[in-house]
Amino acid sequence: MAYLGIDLGSSGLRVLLVQADGAVIGTAERPYAFTHPHDGWSEQDPQDWIDALEGAVAELRQGHPVFQDLRGVAVSGHMHGAVLLDENAQVLRPCIMWNDSRSAAEAAILDQTDGVRDLSGNIVFPGFTAPKLRWVEHHEPEIFAKVAKVLLPAAFINHYLTGEYVCDMSDAAGTSWLDVGARTWSDDLLSASGMRREQMADVVEGCAPGAQMREDLRQSWGLRGRVVVAGGAGDNAAAACGIGAMDEGQGFVSLGTSGVLMAARDGYYPAPETALHTFCHAVPGRWYQMGVMLSAASSLSWFAGICGSTSAALTGEFPETLRDPSSVQFLPYLSGERTPHNDASIRGGFVGLAAGSTRQDMTQAILEGVAFGLRDSLEALKSTGATLDQLVAVGGGVASPYWLRLIATCLDVPLTLPEGGAFGAALGAARLAIVADTGATPEEVMTSPKARAVIEPDGAQSARYDAAYHQFRGLYPAVKALQ
Repeated sequence: MAYLGIDLGSSGLRVLLVQADGAVIGTAERPYAFTHPHDGWSEQDPQDWIDALEGAVAELRQGHPVFQDLRGVAVSGHMHGAVLLDENAQVLRPCIMWNDSRSAAEAAILDQTDGVRDLSGNIVFPGFTAPKLRWVEHHEPEIFAKVAKVLLPAAFINHYLTGEYVCDMSDAAGTSWLDVGARTWSDDLLSASGMRREQMADVVEGCAPGAQMREDLRQSWGLRGRVVVAGGAGDNAAAACGIGAMDEGQGFVSLGTSGVLMAARDGYYPAPETALHTFCHAVPGRWYQMGVMLSAASSLSWFAGICGSTSAALTGEFPETLRDPSSVQFLPYLSGERTPHNDASIRGGFVGLAAGSTRQDMTQAILEGVAFGLRDSLEALKSTGATLDQLVAVGGGVASPYWLRLIATCLDVPLTLPEGGAFGAALGAARLAIVADTGATPEEVMTSPKARAVIEPDGAQSARYDAAYHQFRGLYPAVKALQ
């Protein structure tokens, strides 16, 4: 038996083939790109996701004959995106992505609508799905009139796999259409943004069977038997499943395109005033909260591109021992910010540049700015009663030992590096598929991985970085006033 986890990431797709016990058989990846037609816009062509999936699956099939014994599939996807289909299931326009801020005005109106925060448990952020549809209605009315289904990116892949319209609770929680406490679509929330329940996918728990793989695709992939497609998960819920963050006190920090600080919760504790996200977990009866910064590792890759270098080359100039905080500071708001500011219009910048400032000084400022942005999220989580004694670190940024030491110090929390951490969300998706097919309990399957290292805070630098963080906190009002 084999199970497939699909991680539909922001910049590329990863697939992970595992055995029934979760042991990894093989992996494959395919990249794709964003387009930015206007400032603040971010789009992708859903066909690029399908092409990436088929290419990755072809590689797995060729390298691993056990693929033909596939029993279950689950998809982890980047959240909040709007894939619009007509009555013939044809894509009407490129997907409006999670880091797209064009619908700020629509989001503000929805956020001020009576009952929206109470039912959804969240601020209506510009990146969420509901305001995107309001924007389409206002600016592309001919397309809005043809919308028969609105699918989140993972649900679009589910549709490709099964021909059915299925999404999971954790992904649906980021739309502003789900009653997050009751774990069901809300007619009141749908009505507030001009949508109808029949335009939604069927919502199921992430570890529950969603549908069967369609027969023609099963034959095309050379599979021997029936294959269940689980509900799946939003990317961060899937990553939590992959590293075993299911219970109160467990969490992770993710250094990907965006930066995420996530805490599993044993109940529903909405706190929209903090700009934290409060979402359903991918398994029944659990929720999670997270702070999100929109430009984390992408801030570093942006600067690397300007310098004609790479992120790895820039961070490779730093030892593992922390330097004193930089005299230059960086606000990592290249695409706006969510936690704690909920500000789609704010933009980033360097403060304190001097004639003697070097590229390394600016790189260090970026690393610190991202670490301080994650500290913002930690402070917000603490205000809701969450406690985090240790965090698992995942994402591309974990390749830098210096950055990890810096983040551990700024958060004053040890960071655990899991084996195989680059495939955290894909592993979580594969685990959801195992539960959906076998009927095992989440507790049996969603275990913590072995640790390859633990990064401790640098106690000698804690006070200096705490002071630098509070200086960073004072920059936002000044920069906002200038913009």
